[in-house]
Amino acid sequence: MIDPLFAPITINRLEIKNRIYMPAMHMGMADNYQVTDQLIAFYEERARGGAGMIAVGYATVDELSGSTLNIGAHDDAFLPGLGRLAAAINDNGARSCCQLNHSGRYNFSFFIDGKQPVAPSAIASKLTRETPKALEIDEIKEIVVRFARAAGRVKEAGFDAVEVLSGTGYLISEFLSPLTNKREDEYGGSLGNRMRFGLEVMTAIREAVGPDYPVLVRMNGNDFMPQGQGRKELQSYAKALAEEARVDALCINVGWHEARVPQITASVPRGTFAYLSRGIKEQVDIPVIASHRINDPLTAREVISDGMCDMVAMGRSLIADPFLPAKVEAGREKEIIHCTGCAQGCFDNLFKLKHVECLCNPRAGHELTRPVPKADAPKKVMVIGGGAGGMNAAIIACDRGHEVSLYEKTEQLGGQLYLAAAPPGRGEFAEFAKDLATQVKVRNIDLHLNTTVDKAVIQGANPDHIILATGATPVILPIPGVDLPHVVDAWDLLLNKAYTGQRVVVVGGGAVGVETALFLAEKGTLTDEALKFLFVNKAETPEDLFELCVKGSKKITILEMLGKIGKDFGKSTRWGMLQDLSRFGIESRVGTKALEITPTGIKIETDQGVETLEADTVVLAAGAKPENSLAIMIAETSIPCTLVGDAKGIGMAFDAVHQGFEAAVAI
Repeated sequence: MIDPLFAPITINRLEIKNRIYMPAMHMGMADNYQVTDQLIAFYEERARGGAGMIAVGYATVDELSGSTLNIGAHDDAFLPGLGRLAAAINDNGARSCCQLNHSGRYNFSFFIDGKQPVAPSAIASKLTRETPKALEIDEIKEIVVRFARAAGRVKEAGFDAVEVLSGTGYLISEFLSPLTNKREDEYGGSLGNRMRFGLEVMTAIREAVGPDYPVLVRMNGNDFMPQGQGRKELQSYAKALAEEARVDALCINVGWHEARVPQITASVPRGTFAYLSRGIKEQVDIPVIASHRINDPLTAREVISDGMCDMVAMGRSLIADPFLPAKVEAGREKEIIHCTGCAQGCFDNLFKLKHVECLCNPRAGHELTRPVPKADAPKKVMVIGGGAGGMNAAIIACDRGHEVSLYEKTEQLGGQLYLAAAPPGRGEFAEFAKDLATQVKVRNIDLHLNTTVDKAVIQGANPDHIILATGATPVILPIPGVDLPHVVDAWDLLLNKAYTGQRVVVVGGGAVGVETALFLAEKGTLTDEALKFLFVNKAETPEDLFELCVKGSKKITILEMLGKIGKDFGKSTRWGMLQDLSRFGIESRVGTKALEITPTGIKIETDQGVETLEADTVVLAAGAKPENSLAIMIAETSIPCTLVGDAKGIGMAFDAVHQGFEAAVAI
């Protein structure tokens, strides 16, 4: 039986070898609109990894449509770079596609030399906090022409297909949505009028590239915006794109950047949004591609074989593991490194105007500058600590040809990744721990579990180099009462080594404190299976079911000395976490100092004075400190030693993975 993922598919007359589509994503790797060697190397790796089709972009259609960090397609001067990029993908076994877009009111004036962004109506964006200029009719017509010209350049450059982004809150979707389109002319009002601009763009592109050239549209299945567009209107738009504009395929994404429904983070269950591609597939007779949080072959196969879509978009999945398709085809699925949905390197970096990187793959975005060369003189490398940093160091050192031994004091590899995985919606971190452990296993690295390293162990191993990745230990608050029986440590709680009463005060509002509070907030709520059972049988009203999903059995308060909760989360994760704190009724007290834990609660100090909060359990989540006590003893041996991860300095999993890689390459 043919694997559904590897059945060929045809878009227009273009045959694609498998059903894996890498969608266009902001990479931040262009330089003044020009394609760079960095960008080419990034996509070459994904093409070699076996994806059926790869879309790049988005690419600009004029100078107001993006920034200099975008690929340029609005001038012939960019044709040579576009050609190099298309060839890099095609010559390495994948089909190539270039996405075009105009960001509309989502552009920032500082990206376009202080010019005012444009939109269908002069309605400010919550994303940019700027008010755009409402387009005149002649300006709209000119943008249509520019889309068509840019598509012509894409074809001329050698790309196998062109795609237009018609969603996510950018210009075309701004015309589509009644939320942002308040026009009273032929481009506003009725759905037919609001669809006009998008259909005109696609019709002009079809005329520019001809009937046999594949034309795709990436569009929302639901924009998840209040007073915006839901599934039904967008299904009508999809039908019009296929029948009136002669589009060849539709790639279905979700949400605008302003939407308050998580879209790409780990809290979104795998394959959740495939129902939207199914709804559109039922309306059209052209291939439909499902998107978002499809990060494993099992989910991908299911949504295709169940008729939810014809192809799957695997974007961040292929950032994390470029060779995912090749591994599946070779029967090595267990060796895949799965995207964790953390967004730390891929999406959060863009807010910092940095190029895309990846927590799971330290080479992503660094393909040219981070090779893994074989060592000139292989050494005996001892890695102490089996968390994210230690495992990655061991893996890379082994790949370089060193003789590697890995020591872990507990019974399993993974370290603090399992702490990160404990709160609701964070289970992908446990999968990452397992993925790295599998990489250790397939390399036959000399592994020592349940082993506490001391001087004798080091002398017995006789290493040439040591990588110390022993992580961190919790900070114990220097206040009276921390040794009382109702005081527990957050790490013990997250690992199910401790329990709480009904009234809980969490001391510390950083990442661990917030995660612990959300972990506790789930206690007493409906499970997903229970929710479906009760909903399908109409046992309770939808409103009551919602309450039963978010109202747990514990009353939780978070205390934070600083003025901000969750300061050490990535941007993409933090807003969702804060939203959940509110949704679950968790009280956050910022600017609050813990003074003393009493037998019945905790004494605190705020700007209003001193008070006592009653609590059945006090949870300590006041941070962590490096655990590097072996460093002094190792220094006495004169064996070269590199510290990575929290043992070097408290950071995020991203830091540990990248430091582990760099330490191994430097040996």
